[in-house]
Amino acid sequence: MSERRLTPVILDNYKPLRDIVFEALRDAIIKQVLRPGERLMEIQLAEEMGVSRTPVREAIRKLELEGFVIMIPRKGAYVADISLKDISDVYEIRGALEALACGLAAERASLAEIEEMEKHLIKETEYLETTDIPATIEIDTGFHDLIYKAARNERLVVMLNNLREQIHRLRVTSIKYPGRMKKTLEEHRAIVEAIGSRDVDLAQRLGEEHIERAQQALLELLKSKQ
Repeated sequence: MSERRLTPVILDNYKPLRDIVFEALRDAIIKQVLRPGERLMEIQLAEEMGVSRTPVREAIRKLELEGFVIMIPRKGAYVADISLKDISDVYEIRGALEALACGLAAERASLAEIEEMEKHLIKETEYLETTDIPATIEIDTGFHDLIYKAARNERLVVMLNNLREQIHRLRVTSIKYPGRMKKTLEEHRAIVEAIGSRDVDLAQRLGEEHIERAQQALLELLKSKQ
């Protein structure tokens, strides 16, 4: 087995060990440290993370429930591939929710919140040429969080957060599409302008189109790797 990748978990007085292991494995899958199609060996993972097999087994079961892992009878647990159906389902839901969030933000955002969005756009320009994918995703996620906050709908935020990990996993791939970061910044800027103009219909349309273009970039990238 090739040398890897996972580091010993750091215990937290406020979290059960099984939750810490689950989050560490989920993060490794999202960042493709553990790659699609890879078999998850309980003993090896437990040794790498410095824990017993029990929390690893519990984490794998939970990862299966969330769609990150598939169990194959008589073979074991494997990191789930991202199917075209998965991509379609996630982006379809996210596009509708993002449109709603942008429209509500156009209605409800305070001047201070709009100014914060504009400042965030300046910060995004600093990441156009970076190869630091986790930092790029963090800055992109931060922009959307500002919109969700300005939408002032807690149930909407809960629904979007439930999608967050699946979205994050797809973002890791789509953000690598050549020129996608530059296009993302342009799309973000247009959304902020619509919100600042209180144009609800335009903000909704731009929000949905932004997600559609992210999906298209992901599909093009996956196609090029086949």
